[in-house]
Amino acid sequence: MASGKRKMTRRTAMAEAARTVGAVCLGGFSLAALITSTGQADARALRPPGARPEEDFLASCVRCGLCVQACPYDTLSLAEWGQEAAVGTPFFTPREVPCYMCRDVPCARACPTGALDSDIAIRDAEMGVAVLVGHEDCLNYKGMNCSICVRVCPIRGDAITLEPGEFDGRRIMIPTVHSDHCTGCGTCEKHCVTGHASIRVLPRDLGLGGAGRNPAGRAT
Repeated sequence: MASGKRKMTRRTAMAEAARTVGAVCLGGFSLAALITSTGQADARALRPPGARPEEDFLASCVRCGLCVQACPYDTLSLAEWGQEAAVGTPFFTPREVPCYMCRDVPCARACPTGALDSDIAIRDAEMGVAVLVGHEDCLNYKGMNCSICVRVCPIRGDAITLEPGEFDGRRIMIPTVHSDHCTGCGTCEKHCVTGHASIRVLPRDLGLGGAGRNPAGRAT
């Protein structure tokens, strides 16, 4: 009986030791991954207005959250583990809450390190660029007259316009984004009436295509 108790005690101790070692190892791997994510994550999420180029932004952002606190609309969040932006850095999701383009840009003014340009004029912000991605879902391509993305745009008449075009043998009015005026605020995406927004705001390097990667296709 006593022997049985000692044997169970040893088994329990060994199991506990194994769990402890496993937790320590997992914690070590998680910490290493966290450090890697914090320093090297390629942000596909949208940054606040006035954000420096991504590499400079990551180098200067101290993850203090002051920009998040300063936003009067709760637009900004700090990235958590498993999200696309580097852990602890600010981003926003337009379909949930867009940037309401405050004239005094309180989020940028709250930044203590210059990761956000405190002198940014909100109309000069380049948070992203709107792109019409859902040609099969956009109501205009279905023959209807929808202008919600044009009507809600804070830079109405300049950033998004309806332009005549042709689709499937029909004349339609096509939502057209003018990237030189679009700030990437995401108001159009937020208010798009289709289930999955037919117009979405993407980081500018994605939305505008960026430089080609195929050497054979590059200009000489």
